[in-house]
Amino acid sequence: MKLKNFTQLLLLSFFLSCIALSCVKEGPMGLTGDAGANGKDGSSGKDANETCKMCHTPAKVDLITTQFQLSKHEYGEAAFEEAGNTGCTPCHAQEAFKYVVKNNVKSTFTLNPSTGKYVNDYATIETAAYGDLGCSTCHSAIHATYGSSDIPSLTTVAPVSMTMWGGKKTIDLKADGGSSNLCVKCHQPRPFTNALTGDVQDYVGIAANPTGVMYDGIAENPNTTDKVRPSYRMHTHYGTAGAVYAGMGGVEFAGPLPYSNGTHTTVASCIDCHMGAKAGKSDLIGRAGGHTFFAKGNLTTCNATGCHSTAITATNTTFWLNPRAEIKKLLDDLAKKLTVNGVDILNRNPNTNEALGGVNLWAGLTTNNYDGYLNVYDPVTNTSAQTYNASSFKYVGTPPSSWSPAQIAYNATLPTLTLSNAQFGALINFQLILRDYSLGIHNFAYSKALLTNSIAKL
Repeated sequence: MKLKNFTQLLLLSFFLSCIALSCVKEGPMGLTGDAGANGKDGSSGKDANETCKMCHTPAKVDLITTQFQLSKHEYGEAAFEEAGNTGCTPCHAQEAFKYVVKNNVKSTFTLNPSTGKYVNDYATIETAAYGDLGCSTCHSAIHATYGSSDIPSLTTVAPVSMTMWGGKKTIDLKADGGSSNLCVKCHQPRPFTNALTGDVQDYVGIAANPTGVMYDGIAENPNTTDKVRPSYRMHTHYGTAGAVYAGMGGVEFAGPLPYSNGTHTTVASCIDCHMGAKAGKSDLIGRAGGHTFFAKGNLTTCNATGCHSTAITATNTTFWLNPRAEIKKLLDDLAKKLTVNGVDILNRNPNTNEALGGVNLWAGLTTNNYDGYLNVYDPVTNTSAQTYNASSFKYVGTPPSSWSPAQIAYNATLPTLTLSNAQFGALINFQLILRDYSLGIHNFAYSKALLTNSIAKL
């Protein structure tokens, strides 16, 4: 019985093994069926490499970035120094500039009811007060479409409300699609404010009342009517070129010359001269044109734009040597008038060596190498004022606690500075034209009128 059962089990196992082997072995392939319909094509993808090469070539973006390394927009330290300063960074830091443009921040002054003083509204917010200047500072659409049209798109070409005037005047340079307005947004003077109210100075009122008193030499007096507190750094700041180019910003005293603008104001743009083709070694340090934004020594741009029928060179008398010499003489003549009891109101500074500190960027533009600051003593910011003059003016008021007894004693020996409206307005006009740097080339007619009428008023 047991043997019979074992034999049956063995036969069953053999049979199942044969069935399993027959399942694994593949039989012959059947006939091929008809082809099915084609599916719908998808959209073509973009070739990223080819798109990038439209701009990222040695002759385009690569060249621009190399030129930009020679620009003070790139290597200047102001973005780092002013980081966190909400009032300065709109012109010194990328994100702050983009913020004021995007939010259309006004250049007005608003009364603070709790203090009774006005505050300047033109500022950014703390979280945007940073960033080195770069491509996206001026170009708003880089990599928006990854096409060649992105690069020329500018952050703003809108008319510029002047902070110097608290928004009461607006610059609108229409040549070249308004591109100069982008430059003027930062290259405009900072405002002088009234020491009593904090509001922007009334330049029209100053011009209309030249004999009025701006500063009587008595600071921190509750009964004073002084509208300024003169110090070494009382000035229009540095970016005056935009205002001069547009024919605005000066204290326009009535005088022998009418106020008008040169041809450049309406037919040329900042790009025409400051971003022309690179023309080899300039007369400074071998950089000019393109995204260096440097125009000195690169007069080929004057001819390339087609504005002048006669080639402009450094020896051209009509359009270069003579007008610059005339404006320099007017600056010298006005400086001679800006004295009190024989002492220069303006600060002299022959230093052109940046390594020594205190470099005068405008050295050579006047005979006495004025730098636009005032000849007021300060042991920190103006330690050498008395070196270049018979003496300097004293710091009026309570000296800072950091002053030593010797410094306080020396300050007391100096004369006191007083200013009439005429002197104050002439100071502003001197600073505007000196720091415009072009000696009248940007706007000869307006520069000449401001200086001539200021001299006549004094």
